[in-house]
Amino acid sequence: MHALAGLLAAATPTPTPSSVDPNLVTPGPWGFVVFAFLALVVVLLVWDMVRRIRRARYREEVNQELDAEAQAAAEADRAVIETEADDQSTDAAGDDPRA
Repeated sequence: MHALAGLLAAATPTPTPSSVDPNLVTPGPWGFVVFAFLALVVVLLVWDMVRRIRRARYREEVNQELDAEAQAAAEADRAVIETEADDQSTDAAGDDPRA
């Protein structure tokens, strides 16, 4: 049993500190170029998204104003038609006070 434990202990290496080459772990100039390009793309996408959201909001406001104007015009037309109908009903009845 002790022989097996000694064999397993000998098989697992212990890490030794080593110096790391800084050129191998830094992104370098190409990493900077790629990162700058991705940052520029994200900024442009956000700018376009804000513009589209603003445009949709303005369209909605204009549509609401047009709907309100159309509804007011329809109510005014209904009021004129009802007034004309009332005038015709009193004229048809022959209740003209001037006669």
